[in-house]
Amino acid sequence: MSLFSPYVLGDLVLANRMIMAPMTRCRAIDCNVPGPLSVIYYVQRAAAGLIITEGSQVSPQGVGFIRTPGIYSDEQVAGWKKVTSAVHQAGGKMFIQLWHVGRVSHPDFLDGGLPVAPSALPVNEVIHTPLGKMMIPIPRALGLTEIPKIVHEFQDAAAYAKEAGFDGVEIHGANGYLLDQFLRDGSNHRTDRYGGSLANRARLPIEITEAVVAVWGAKKVGYRISPHFNLHAMSDTHPRETFGHLADRLSKLGIAYIHLVEPVGGKLGEVSPDAQMAPLIRKKFDGALILNGGYDKESATRVIEDGLADLVAFGTLFLANPDLPERFKRGAPLNTEDPATFYTGEEKGYTDYPALGK
Repeated sequence: MSLFSPYVLGDLVLANRMIMAPMTRCRAIDCNVPGPLSVIYYVQRAAAGLIITEGSQVSPQGVGFIRTPGIYSDEQVAGWKKVTSAVHQAGGKMFIQLWHVGRVSHPDFLDGGLPVAPSALPVNEVIHTPLGKMMIPIPRALGLTEIPKIVHEFQDAAAYAKEAGFDGVEIHGANGYLLDQFLRDGSNHRTDRYGGSLANRARLPIEITEAVVAVWGAKKVGYRISPHFNLHAMSDTHPRETFGHLADRLSKLGIAYIHLVEPVGGKLGEVSPDAQMAPLIRKKFDGALILNGGYDKESATRVIEDGLADLVAFGTLFLANPDLPERFKRGAPLNTEDPATFYTGEEKGYTDYPALGK
């Protein structure tokens, strides 16, 4: 068993255990549609065992970043179909990440409306909008009668994703966005059935997962978590209890994987051994475990060989090295990423990173 061994994920056979992590790139075109450059970008990286797309909002209310793709309209489905068709022709497999940013947004994205959240708590951060840098306003708390609509939007997006030709979906429950906001007690101060107790705070993530599973079947659904993420004013009093409970509930639903973001070094920093969540999630969750958080070839190989993870996701390494599996196999030098073009530049810093021999 190695990083280059095949892996059976549900009814999919992945060519290797190297996952392309979801990365916001801000290259969508009119109406949040993935354009021709996105086809090239993802096809270049089709050698990944599995591509997980950039976060794709499930509704207009879920938008919080400039030029991010969605999966809630026929135009977006048509754009994604071109991507999935080309990736499949190149031998790759793709899940789309379903996303709602919640309070990490601004009225500039929302036709003047306030961002929504479990509770009306400030983020105190600046966000880039079409009109420039703006302070994120205090969001409005979702009304109890509004929450079923959010569940339906995720379910509808899952159905659109199937129509668009994806192999499955990943639910974005990480990085301080809407589902993470409901789960953690630092951002959820509700007193109704979606707040207070841990079971109540986990209710929306579980209801959404159940709704998505109803479309895809459990073995084509993943869920991403980031217990250590503390930007966007995120915190939790008892993170091991919180995320252990969520992992246990997700395991009972039988989903394909949990994608755990846990920094292990490099630019992301490193979580101390006593704070690491991977062993706990491994114990609580019966499906596949994807680890993400600054891995290189050596550290990824180690966690696969030691059985601490089934798969390892790479972010900026895949961004800068479209042929990353081949480079790892050969021990070839890696391209250096250009942070200045992560979120801007059209083809520059997006589709112009060279493959080996080019």
